[in-house]
Amino acid sequence: FADRDIFCAGRVASADLDRIIQACGGSIQSTCSDIRPEHLGACGRFEEKQIGNERFNFFEDCPEAKTCTLVLRGGAEQFIAEVERSLHDAIMIVKRAIKHNTIVAGGGACEMEISAYLHRYADKSISNKQQAIIKSFAKALEVIPRQLCDNAGFDATDILNKLRVEHRKGSTWAGVDFVHEGIADNMEKFVWEPALVKINAIQAATEASCLILSVDETIKNEESQAPQAPGQQLPPGAAQRALRGRGRGMPRR
Repeated sequence: FADRDIFCAGRVASADLDRIIQACGGSIQSTCSDIRPEHLGACGRFEEKQIGNERFNFFEDCPEAKTCTLVLRGGAEQFIAEVERSLHDAIMIVKRAIKHNTIVAGGGACEMEISAYLHRYADKSISNKQQAIIKSFAKALEVIPRQLCDNAGFDATDILNKLRVEHRKGSTWAGVDFVHEGIADNMEKFVWEPALVKINAIQAATEASCLILSVDETIKNEESQAPQAPGQQLPPGAAQRALRGRGRGMPRR
């Protein structure tokens, strides 16, 4: 093969062969005889490159390809794993946005708007003890923009006060601005999130909170966790209770 300028690779995994067929066309052949044009695949450019200590085969401009391959590099396995997780999250967000074309502004804008709405609803429509519950739920939603400010090193108290004022004025998509260390209309800044992801996150957090609040008491048996000393005697009647479970009756009195 090399004498005729034909690249040859041996011991190729079946998964890699299937991916090449899906991208370039053709079919897998078990012999070199009786090869027809419909058995062959094609690509615009093939090149073998060495990246680091490994060599990779690049198939470019494939007619049937609908995806691409990303090569991740880093100084440590932990760094590569973190990059892979971040990249996977970004791809899944784009996938959700394509399938469900409803979006909301990110940067804590959605949570602050829901919090402001719940505060207005509790003040106008609720006059009993449930008002405190609704306001506590509304305050809990402010944890998201507060945590974003803490992660960016901003003054969370100052930015949250500005967000409360803006949402009371009617700025629905006002959120944390990481570029100018303030607040901005994140819908115009193209800081978007799929609405389905936001709905699922709020529902999951609410269900988890309700589950925790439904547990009113926990019981812990300290004696069962403490190891028994080698020379410690059993309590009175413990031996008879143990023998009773082995098919022996109680002694007559």
